[in-house]
Amino acid sequence: RAAHAPPPPAGEDRATLSLILAIPDHPWTRATKDAAAVRIAMTVAQAGQHDGRLIEIIGESGLDSDNPVLDERAGEGRINPDLKLGADAGAVVSLKANEGLGYRGVQLIGAGFMVTPQEATHLGLGTREGLEAHIRPYLNGRDMLQNSRGMLVIDLLGLDEKEVRTRFPEVYQHVLTSVYAKTWNKDADEGKGAWEGREVNRRASYKKYWWIFGEPRKDLRPALKDLSRYIATVETSKHRIFQFLAPEIVPDNMLVVTCSDDSFHLGVLSSSIHCEWTLQSGGWLGFGNDNRYSKSKVFDPFPFPDATPEQRAAIVELAEELDTTRKAALAEVQGLTMTEIYNWRDRLRSGGQLSPQQQDRARAARAGIVDDLHGRIDRAVAAAYGWAADLAPAEIVTRLVALNAERAAEEAAGTVRWLRPDYQIPRFGAAKG
Repeated sequence: RAAHAPPPPAGEDRATLSLILAIPDHPWTRATKDAAAVRIAMTVAQAGQHDGRLIEIIGESGLDSDNPVLDERAGEGRINPDLKLGADAGAVVSLKANEGLGYRGVQLIGAGFMVTPQEATHLGLGTREGLEAHIRPYLNGRDMLQNSRGMLVIDLLGLDEKEVRTRFPEVYQHVLTSVYAKTWNKDADEGKGAWEGREVNRRASYKKYWWIFGEPRKDLRPALKDLSRYIATVETSKHRIFQFLAPEIVPDNMLVVTCSDDSFHLGVLSSSIHCEWTLQSGGWLGFGNDNRYSKSKVFDPFPFPDATPEQRAAIVELAEELDTTRKAALAEVQGLTMTEIYNWRDRLRSGGQLSPQQQDRARAARAGIVDDLHGRIDRAVAAAYGWAADLAPAEIVTRLVALNAERAAEEAAGTVRWLRPDYQIPRFGAAKG
């Protein structure tokens, strides 16, 4: 819908355009269940410098009916180009302190790299010496948040073709036929069919190094070496959940990895302060309009708090308990998933009525304990920043943007607050101060 704004008053800057109304994320109503989930943004602009009204859709139902229900939340202030109020999170810069610690997981380019435990045994796992370093557990986003498929992956980075052929002949033959070989997929290309396989891949490196993942993330490997565990989150997800993964697990391309085994980092990333930053800095994607965690936009410029030893210890203790509590619930309750734990947490926080059976399930999932731990982490992380625990989301982002600028100025002057100094300083530069 177009809107005609009045001309600016005399003396007003005609070269400046302000948004005076914005609805950044509105569902397309009367959409059938089989149709694409279309979402739109609506804006009204006026010449000159003006504050505006931002309307956010915070709840929606009945989109395929004649009476859709949309819950709105409105705010006023300067509306940024990214259709958000307050400080412009898009104006921040990457911090050297975080350099070399954030990565996406591997991209296979060949489903044949994935094998079941039984298939791995037939390929020589357990009998071929050294193969255990090249067939390892594999997780994608669904494995992390729903039910794991228990898949393994053949990871041959560091081996040339002859080494694979002579040391692991069964693996070589498997990858040759299931990854390299030209095959016809009748369901590809919108049902028209297509030839697939590294043999016919248009990218020269994929064809030349066909036994290695398409994107093996070579820079990720040294950052994970010698860690007892690492932190991962799913790139696009309804709930922004960070958790520790075992070092032998190979992360999929849809996981974003933080190369740290420090519970302090897990706690800060799990806090509402970082989650508000994520909502402002990341995007939205998919049928469920889920939040997207962009490594370059979210992690790289995020300023971690300069906590005292006592504050770090408090966050470490709470983060360890959160990680242990969730994993214990998943191990004890049949069919429970990480997504279900956080769905129950949302239900409890909303104050909705639960049936006795639902109450039992939520209790078994330890959703109330998880919620309490998150609250404690939020307060501990806020204290580490020296902030009140009840800041509004826009104020949190405003302060983080300012802190990003402060840290960037420090780094330009030579002082870097490295997250993993023992690993980072030898590779990315010396610290000052």
